[in-house]
Amino acid sequence: MRPSVLALGLDPIYADYTQMPGLTPESVRAFIDSQIERVRGLGYDVVSCLVDTGASAEMVTARRLAERSYDCVVIGAGLRAQPLLQLFERLLNLVHTMAPHAKICFNTTPKDTAEAVQRWLPA
Repeated sequence: MRPSVLALGLDPIYADYTQMPGLTPESVRAFIDSQIERVRGLGYDVVSCLVDTGASAEMVTARRLAERSYDCVVIGAGLRAQPLLQLFERLLNLVHTMAPHAKICFNTTPKDTAEAVQRWLPA
């Protein structure tokens, strides 16, 4: 059985692109998707969970966590940005409550998601 990973991140349509010239929600989403595929290619069963910056983020995350058990939850850098600190705290505590045995890891960009997972979960 392949190790299971929940990739929890900010939906690119909610990101602030003022400091990222040339990037669009579509290009960022394509990049995230390609990195999720990279993690799958390394032998992990990955479920993506992209959330908004509001109240439904917790509901969407809880729904994903209730669907199955996960060996690891990787939380994307976009959710850890200063303006979203309280949301990050709520989601982290939700993961801790609903998936108490899952390892928790963090990436710095979608590009190092695989490395974040591999630090805690061998394929």
